[in-house]
Amino acid sequence: MASVALGAGAASAQDASGVENARKFLEPYLAKPAFTAPGEPFDAKACAAGKKMLSIPNSSANPFLKGIIDRMKKVGDELGLEVVEWENQGQPSQWVQGFEFAIRDGFDIIDLISGIDPGTVAPQVRAAKEAGVKVMTSHFYDPSFDQHPDVSSSLTIGFNEVGKILANWAIANTDGKANILTIVSREVPPTIPLTAGIDEMLAANCPDCRIVQEINVGVTEWATKIQPAVQAALQANPDINVIIPIYDSMSQFVVPATRLTGKVGQVKVATFNGTPFVLDFIAQGLVDMNIGESLDWIAYATVDGHLRDACGMESPTALNVPFYIFDKDNVADAGTPAQFDTGYGDAYVAGFRTLWGLDQ
Repeated sequence: MASVALGAGAASAQDASGVENARKFLEPYLAKPAFTAPGEPFDAKACAAGKKMLSIPNSSANPFLKGIIDRMKKVGDELGLEVVEWENQGQPSQWVQGFEFAIRDGFDIIDLISGIDPGTVAPQVRAAKEAGVKVMTSHFYDPSFDQHPDVSSSLTIGFNEVGKILANWAIANTDGKANILTIVSREVPPTIPLTAGIDEMLAANCPDCRIVQEINVGVTEWATKIQPAVQAALQANPDINVIIPIYDSMSQFVVPATRLTGKVGQVKVATFNGTPFVLDFIAQGLVDMNIGESLDWIAYATVDGHLRDACGMESPTALNVPFYIFDKDNVADAGTPAQFDTGYGDAYVAGFRTLWGLDQ
């Protein structure tokens, strides 16, 4: 059957429909997040008593992860759960040492937070399991991932959903004319579903939008490679009008590149995590959008899920921490300077305290 070319009017209507679909997709993420209980009430203090959790981030240099762990320590203090960070510089040999420390020092839980693939430390995960230490992940797996067989439980996060938000924001804020530069770290597994979400929404809502270039930089090389790569990309592709650094701590190296190339205000920057210095960039007009998550909310949800598992209860399969879009219209709600947990409301605090029997 012969193909039929769309007329200009039909194509224009299709483009407008895609942009409208993108705007509608974003609406729920512009509303203040609401708390949903992740499970049945339980006596969290009785469960936590005498227990220890070692949290191993993929790198302690990441302020987002550092902020979550600091808040888990505070939540743990109130419940009687000792939370310790295994500080590292993103080297697998250091992660291995963390496992050895947890096993040797009688920890109950090892929390692999946001970036460490259990498969890269599989012998250590197995050794911990055999020693009676439960290995759990948080803020790492997308719901589409298969959990490592030796991991006790996983609190997933919708990385694919994040990618869809980023793509639809780019579509809506360029009126369907997005020429995108993405900055990714493909050795971090959540990158795969996140970038798939971007591709899916571009195909669905804006076939004429395109990713002009992808810059793939390993986490330990962000500080040295992102800025020159972004500068080169902007100079070689003057039609780029959106930059998506998929993890917002990358933005500290993107902003100098847009400044040096004279692209501040001309190229929109959209990202994910809600790290305060990036929210300050929004207030300063250097970044346009950040999909935020309350780090305190993540901390409460992580402690909740891991305690449920450690005490033989069913653990949630997701963190259930809502995403919230910050832009120039609401970034002031995050504080001046911005704070990790400001702007999201505090419904989760009362929600978890009631769930744990602390306010009865």
